[in-house]
Amino acid sequence: MTDLAYLSYLEDFLTESRKERFKAVLANRTNHFTIAMEDVYQLHNTSAVMRSCEVFGIQQLNVVEQKFGKRIDSEIAMGAQKWVDVNRFATNQDCINALKTKGYQIIATTPHNDSCMLSDFDITKRSAIFFGTEKEGLSEDVIQQADGFIKIPMVGFTESLNISVSAAIIIQDITTRLRQSELDWKLSEEEILEKRLSWARNSIKDIKRIEARYYSENN
Repeated sequence: MTDLAYLSYLEDFLTESRKERFKAVLANRTNHFTIAMEDVYQLHNTSAVMRSCEVFGIQQLNVVEQKFGKRIDSEIAMGAQKWVDVNRFATNQDCINALKTKGYQIIATTPHNDSCMLSDFDITKRSAIFFGTEKEGLSEDVIQQADGFIKIPMVGFTESLNISVSAAIIIQDITTRLRQSELDWKLSEEEILEKRLSWARNSIKDIKRIEARYYSENN
């Protein structure tokens, strides 16, 4: 449970407009969908997908670092890492297992197979949308364990889009339809309080000193 007294203490260091902005953004955040990225080599693509998650209201981004190691820290741009939760996994299987435990179906993005067109994708189920590497696409272990497939309709000669472009198109489409639906897609009250606390901490420059003073005064 979120420490409400601590939250109130930290939010006193924020402006009223900042606090209201947090509440307005959180009103459009969701965990109904989550995004998973498999071993993306080009770091700017990871950054771009993270920004798409943030802009369109997806709170959780899952990154598998099986081949290329933990390389994302130095290249996450535009401050999106302050507002999106990044869950990092050493293997695809660890990521899949964790997401299934949370009740997500695994949806693979691929222009091949008998994929569902984006416009026909069923948004009612909690879904983890997987994106593969730039050249090879999704690995076979993700494909084999997928509960469904999704693709963007294309009518040109080119068979695929850049991963960050594909992610932006899909995320924008499914989140727009989600907000227009009657589904229970919003964060819970407790999840909102947790994010308000986290975002307040991320917004205060001298947070360690502030925290130390709070705990010394309340112990």
